[in-house]
Amino acid sequence: MVFEEIKSIISQQLDVDEDEITMDTSFQDDLNADSLDLVELIMTFEDEYELEVEDDEVENIKTVKDVVEYIQNRLNLD
Repeated sequence: MVFEEIKSIISQQLDVDEDEITMDTSFQDDLNADSLDLVELIMTFEDEYELEVEDDEVENIKTVKDVVEYIQNRLNLD
């Protein structure tokens, strides 16, 4: 499941407990991720899923749900 994989990546990169991460978790508000953290996460997601997140799409990624939906849509995994 994409959410579980994403949750694991976020937990490792931002050093937070996976139990704290939900679909509604905000990168900035809940995880205190700055723009550099987000860029590094996006790069990891791109490598993991072999896709490229367009720069204008990065601005729309605010929550874990945003990432999960983006990846599922790009991979057609609805």
